[in-house]
Amino acid sequence: MALNLKRKRSGQAASRKTRKVEEDELPKHPDSDQNENEDIDNDESLHGGSDGSQSGGEDEWSGIGASNTIRQERPEESSGRLNKPPTGEELRVIKDAADLFRSNSFKLQIDALLPNVRPKPSRIPPLDQFLMTLHTFILGIPPISHQHPLEAARKMLRKGVAVPYTLPLPTEETNWKVGYESPNDITLVGSWANKISVKPKDGQKYGVDLAVEMPHSLFQEKDYLNGRFFQKRAFYLAAIASAIKSSKKMKVDVFYDSPTGDPRWTNLILVPKNDESLLDFTKLNAKVVIIPTLSKTSPIPISRLSPSHSNLRLATSSNHQDAIPTPPQPRQIPSSVYNNALLHAFTPRQHLLSMHGLKHDSPAFGDAVTLLRIWANQRGFAEGGEGKLCVRGFEGRGAWWSAVVSLIVLGEEVVQGSRKSWGASGKRRALGRGLSSYQMFKAALDFLAKFEFEKEAVFVKSVNGHQFTPEEYDVQQQPVFVDSTSLTNLLSGVPRGSLELLRDEAFKTLESLNRTTISGDSFTEVFLKEHRNLPTRFDSILRVDLSDAKPRNLSLDETMDKGSPFTALILSIDKLLHKGLGDRTKAITILHPSTSLHSIDQALPPTPDTIYIGLVHHPQHATRLVDHGPAADEQDQSLLTDFRELWGEKAELRRFKDGRIVESVVWEVKTADERAHVPSLIVRFLLQRHFGISSSSSASNKEGAVRGWQSAFDSVLRLPEEVSRLYLDGSLPVGYKSALNAFDGLVKAIKALDDELPLATLNVSPISEALRYTSVFSPVSLPDSLVGVLPPNARYLPYMDIIIEFETSSKWPDDLKAIQKIKLAFFEKVAEGLIKSVQGLKARVVTGDGVHENNPVLDQSFLEVLTPEGWAFAVRIWNSREAVLLDRITAGHEKLLPHIKSLHQQKEQKGKEYHDAVYAKEVYTRRFIHAPRHHRAIAALCHRYSAYAGTVRLVKRWFAAHWVLGPGRVSEEAVELICARVFIGEDGKYVNVDVDSDVAVKQPGVPGSKERGFACVVDFLREWKWEEGMHVPLYGPSQAQGQEAVVEDESGEGNVAKKMGGNGEEKKEITASSTSVWTISTEIDMEGNMWTTNSPDAVVAHRIEALAQATWQYLQEIEKGNVNVQALFVHPTDDYDVLVQFNPSVLPRYVHNVAISPDALTKRGKYANKVLGGEDAIVRAGFDPARMLFDDLQRVYADTFRIFYDPYGGDRFGIVWDPSVKQPRAFRVLGGFSSEPVHKENDKRKDKGLVSLNQHAILSEVERLGAGLISKIVVQT
Repeated sequence: MALNLKRKRSGQAASRKTRKVEEDELPKHPDSDQNENEDIDNDESLHGGSDGSQSGGEDEWSGIGASNTIRQERPEESSGRLNKPPTGEELRVIKDAADLFRSNSFKLQIDALLPNVRPKPSRIPPLDQFLMTLHTFILGIPPISHQHPLEAARKMLRKGVAVPYTLPLPTEETNWKVGYESPNDITLVGSWANKISVKPKDGQKYGVDLAVEMPHSLFQEKDYLNGRFFQKRAFYLAAIASAIKSSKKMKVDVFYDSPTGDPRWTNLILVPKNDESLLDFTKLNAKVVIIPTLSKTSPIPISRLSPSHSNLRLATSSNHQDAIPTPPQPRQIPSSVYNNALLHAFTPRQHLLSMHGLKHDSPAFGDAVTLLRIWANQRGFAEGGEGKLCVRGFEGRGAWWSAVVSLIVLGEEVVQGSRKSWGASGKRRALGRGLSSYQMFKAALDFLAKFEFEKEAVFVKSVNGHQFTPEEYDVQQQPVFVDSTSLTNLLSGVPRGSLELLRDEAFKTLESLNRTTISGDSFTEVFLKEHRNLPTRFDSILRVDLSDAKPRNLSLDETMDKGSPFTALILSIDKLLHKGLGDRTKAITILHPSTSLHSIDQALPPTPDTIYIGLVHHPQHATRLVDHGPAADEQDQSLLTDFRELWGEKAELRRFKDGRIVESVVWEVKTADERAHVPSLIVRFLLQRHFGISSSSSASNKEGAVRGWQSAFDSVLRLPEEVSRLYLDGSLPVGYKSALNAFDGLVKAIKALDDELPLATLNVSPISEALRYTSVFSPVSLPDSLVGVLPPNARYLPYMDIIIEFETSSKWPDDLKAIQKIKLAFFEKVAEGLIKSVQGLKARVVTGDGVHENNPVLDQSFLEVLTPEGWAFAVRIWNSREAVLLDRITAGHEKLLPHIKSLHQQKEQKGKEYHDAVYAKEVYTRRFIHAPRHHRAIAALCHRYSAYAGTVRLVKRWFAAHWVLGPGRVSEEAVELICARVFIGEDGKYVNVDVDSDVAVKQPGVPGSKERGFACVVDFLREWKWEEGMHVPLYGPSQAQGQEAVVEDESGEGNVAKKMGGNGEEKKEITASSTSVWTISTEIDMEGNMWTTNSPDAVVAHRIEALAQATWQYLQEIEKGNVNVQALFVHPTDDYDVLVQFNPSVLPRYVHNVAISPDALTKRGKYANKVLGGEDAIVRAGFDPARMLFDDLQRVYADTFRIFYDPYGGDRFGIVWDPSVKQPRAFRVLGGFSSEPVHKENDKRKDKGLVSLNQHAILSEVERLGAGLISKIVVQT
């Protein structure tokens, strides 16, 4: 994401600006209010959007890269004069910029950003004129006599204005009255008055707050009780709205706005009409917000508004039927949220003065607040556009961000004589007023990342001390952060989960800013990148329909205190989910669409019917299956009652192995995939039990009121139900654990043959994805008893590759051909021993692949082993002597080399022996050197990160489903490295940290579910600049230390093996290779070509980028609930020239097809009355005719067309003709493709000199090669 900043200036002005930069190099930080020389066009700003009418005639300014532009315009350079060395003063300024702003370039980026998110001074005068007119108009509104609130509301409704009365609503018995009188004062307040406004997201308007101080004569001392103040405030607001609406002079649209949906905070919004008059400030994209306020001298006593006071005194009567009726008694329950909402009426003017003083005393304060608000807006902690989700509780909380920065400047109040312990209270000292904006911003993030709001209250240092003592605040009920005005708790009403997400985001940002690598762009990551995307933000996402919610225990007092039933419901859900999930999650966040403006004829704000619950999993506790409650002999019966009330029928007494008998909750799961759903299962259960929100379908909601997407993602990684049922009914070994057990058994059997073999076995290394948890489908066996039961297109059994390393011996021959023959002898000996020692085991030697038979030095033979349980292994032998002999051939002299030079660097050797040795060494290095290391590293990541294996499986499925996985495309190992980058980051600092340590647990940004991991990988692929390559610190500093790395010497003569440090000191510049445009390097493969040697090329790379972009756009529909996960894996075929369709019944791997047809999984043969029996069915391990045909066509027609298909059960090939061969060209012998003469225009004769591609003949050849497999060929162009 990049800024497109523009500066309006003439050529002469630009020259003057250039000279100024040369003289000062880095000008002092300008005050945004007085910086009139910079008129930066904000039409195409941080959040996008442009106005073509305003951009004409402007020169584009590069903004972030401005220094380069300035250097190019220097007059000294244009005249050929040498640049002068920087002076001492210039060096000092540069050093200060690096110290105060992280780096000199970072400061330039901030300086370019700040003017671009602030209102343009040239567009403000119409607003100033409107405010002056509005001031006069409001003062001239005629008074309204005091009258009953219901009568006043009826009169107002006749004028088309509804009075936004709040709970408890006035009744006919109400004995107080409402009225309107001219305000005592009208003041411009908020961020606009202090000139620290920030452009909102999604084209939202700037807010210009106007505080209208209501006269004292309208209020009485007791108006703080039972919402009387809010009713009078509502009528006062309606009176102003009615007057403005009926005025012909005020050409504005009038709306109500209730931030967070609380009617008590309802304000009046004035939006200008686009009439191009002197009062039209439409171009400013702003709105005027009228806020009724009170002065401190009003009749309502502030002392009665402390958090511990009960000002909602609702009457109740006795519930005992036999008791004597008693008069209703008011309930004395603290109304902290209600009291805090009333206190907000006293604060706008005080907050204005406080922020103005801070901005005057600390020059960088305003910029720091701006940076913090930009950061918050990018993460959804503010209002969003229509349809955009925001984090619950942060709408209309602009004062909160200023207060956080003020805490950095002023420090925390030291509470003297307090009986409560608030943890770190009083320990945060002022950091000083001379900090830079970046330092203040980073300190604010540090506070947010470490703020334990569950345990401590924060009181910003105040001049005269705080109004209420700490004892009056209950941090267990709601978070407490009291600003320097000492009145309001700025976090009142904010759910706990929202603050958890805020803390998590702050920690991630600090990690990004503290990163020392140069490759990462921290500025873009922190300030420019969109972070509101649900799929990459949360591990589990649930869409909840609240339209039928029926809370069990939501009291009237709680509803009145919170302001509305919707707000009370949200806070109740948040509290209950935290209680139920406990330490399973790092954050439980509720999101909903931003509150929209509503018409003044509508009293109450609209509330959303749908919310989203996002969970960030704790890596160690999320999938725990048992929750322990109080012991059976617990003395405090309230603990037992609360536990049983929370879990209902799920709670049960259980005895555990250690003898304890405790209340427990057990979550039953059948598979490992279902275990990852445990947090979502808990949420669904609690919503059903306590709020009546059911996950099951109903007549009104076919998908259920609670909808998630985890099961849909699981379905693309599972076998069809018809096939999986056969495995379950037969109790056959399935899954990764069974595959590893089979591998361990084979290793033991091989090592038991040491006495029968010439050499002892040193090591047996697995290199199969099925043995490192990253195969797309969970491995399943295929015993002989099941072959006849399964349909023919569900009998595929893949090999699991393993490598045997024997002890070293000098008796190995010095001839490569002889070594391959000796390997065959070893295979025969091992096969005989295994068949004798393991009953039912089958083994046979496979001597080649039918393609490289003419390469006698290539390791192409292996031992096929079929275990009695039905597992298939491909066993190969590693002999280190092969590398030495291959190096002798390629280098021309004896030299121990671990790598092979490229073919184009060895032009003097062009014989077949050399070419065979080059390819053999490439295969040897990949198979025997890098593959075992890669396998061990990936297996370690799977154990370290619970979601990594599932992420790799989903991403592989996505690559395969879109026909870009496999040989000639993207290798499985490359996919595993890309996924590893998402989990371990750029620096790999957490790779070698103890997985159970607090440091590892707090690693920021690590996906906790495969669904989030998949979304993160897609996000990475769509933005990855693959031309620059990628480095994956897979092995960590300590593991990579001392590893042999594959590098080339500078002379170009042969290869050398160098010891590489974990810091990558010998790392070369990463560039795209000639045969592959992807370069993915690791610590032991610094060239980055091991897994991307020949692929993907530019065509495939661009295709992947386009697919990732389309997938990402579709994932955004999750906010609307319109995502069909299956559609993510359905490949569009409109771009292919030819489609080759196969007969699914003859494809052994069709069972893996992403869009499988259940009707195709049948045992019926060609004739309807003939059912295929199992008497002739045998196990053919690794037999995939579609893959074999693909390889043949790809090799034979490499110069004619590009071919694509899904290796996991794909039943179609896609062919794209090479554009170069479709054009007519001169005929020549051995042209490389099938051709036919070109017909002359308007002539039936043929031009024998020109030929073109003979598509019909080629497709006929393809059909002949695929006879028995191909059902039809469709030509689309």
